[in-house]
This record gives sequence, C-alpha cells and structure tokens, in this order.
Amino acid sequence: MPEWFNAVLPELISVVKLIAGALIAFVVGRWVIGKLVRWTQLALEKREFDATLARYLVSLTSIVLNVFLIIGILSIFGIETTSFAALIAAMGLAIGAAWSGMLSNFAAGVFLILFKPFKVGDFVNAGGTTGTVKEIGMFATTIATLENVFTVIGNGKIAGDTIQNFSTYEFRAVDLRAQLAHGVAPKEAIELLRPQVAKIPNQVAEPAATIDILEFNERGTLLVVRPFCHNDHYWQVYFDTNRTIAETLAGAGYPVPSSFQTEYEYHMGDGSK
Repeated sequence: MPEWFNAVLPELISVVKLIAGALIAFVVGRWVIGKLVRWTQLALEKREFDATLARYLVSLTSIVLNVFLIIGILSIFGIETTSFAALIAAMGLAIGAAWSGMLSNFAAGVFLILFKPFKVGDFVNAGGTTGTVKEIGMFATTIATLENVFTVIGNGKIAGDTIQNFSTYEFRAVDLRAQLAHGVAPKEAIELLRPQVAKIPNQVAEPAATIDILEFNERGTLLVVRPFCHNDHYWQVYFDTNRTIAETLAGAGYPVPSSFQTEYEYHMGDGSK
C-alpha cells in the first residue's frame, strides 16, 4: 500500500463510519417519527378531536420531530448544534415578521376550531361575506355566497370582525315592510294581512308572525310583517311573504303609496308633478 493511502485510510474509515451512522440515524429516526405521528393521529381520533384541529397538531408534531432529527444528525458530524439552533430561531423570527399575516390567520384558525362560532354547513355572515360555510382551513375559511360564488376569507379577518351565525338557533325572523298610502286604515290592513300571512307554509308555530305599525312617514303608515321560520326555509318564506303582501293589498283596492308633497302639488293643479 502507498504511504499516502495508509495515512488517509483511518480518516476515510472515520468519515465512512460517520456517514453510515448518519444514514442509520436518519432511517431509524424517520421510522420512529412516522410511528409517533401515526400514534398521535390515532390518539386524537380516539378522543374525537375536531378534524381540522387534529390536522394542525399532527402537522406540528411532524415538523418539530423532523427538526430535532436534523439537529441530531448534524451533531453526529460534529457540527455545533447550539449555533444551528440559534440560527433556526433567528430565521424563525425573520420569517415570522415577513409572514405575520399568515401567522395571524393560523392563530385565528385555531380560535375558530377551539371556540366554534360556526361549523361547516352553517349559514353565516363572517368577514363581511354572507353564505354557507364549506370549509374551515388552517389559514382561511371557504364560503359559498348567496350567488353561489366560491369565496375564500382569511381567518384573521373573520376572527377580528363580527360573526353572525344564522344556523345556531331553531328559527329566525323574516323582517319585511308593507307601506300603506295616506287614507288607508292600518288596523284594517293588518286584519286583512294576518290570515293570509298565516297561510304561508314552513313557519314555526311559536312565535306567531308579527304584523303591526312600525312608523308613520311622508307616504303614510309603514307596517312591519315578520314571520318566523327555520333557516332552511328563509328564502321561501321571504318571497312568499312579499308576494302575499302585494296581492293582499292590491286585492283590497288600496292606492299605491306616494309622498305627501306629490299629492299636495297634484291637488293644487300642478300637472307636471
């Protein structure tokens, strides 16, 4: 053997041992991590954790364990892991500052999962958007609007704004108005509307529909017509009530409401008004 080979051989054997040890540590570490992540997932499923929150925890567990594995492998090669850990911390701060919006969305997602102001399938007004919740993700929530438009909203915006969940309670009010002209007796109009509104299907038995005087304005008397129904029947009751109001008042021969000023000017002979 050449003298240079005999001099290099011990170093070469040492490097091969280090590489072999690192490979073994990587393979074994990945196997152990896979088992731990799988065990964590099964444990969360057994305890019936929320599916979205469970994905958060499983993903976080996998990331943390893989970081520790990498640090451990680097220590095999004699790399100072404390400096490496400090570098990772510094990088984390830099990334955190750059991705502050994403991190706030992530934190808000955890809030939505833990406190559950709404769930998938609920009809809500959240983040300035009204519609049906299709998915609550790690960073954003997906809502199908009334126009059936796919809408994605950052969780941070939702958590920082008012959330209205129309599906929480058993029923909700369908709040409508009926304008009467001057000269129409409100009591008479109410008595005409009450039995017709009661015939609209899919109202709840209690509370009964409210029909009463809301205010007096320049056009006459304004009535409030408010039936109650389950959220699933809201739009059917909404449209049926509007149709019932129009047909009942027209059938009674009531005049079309107009402003007091217009009627006054008309009676004064101003035909242009």
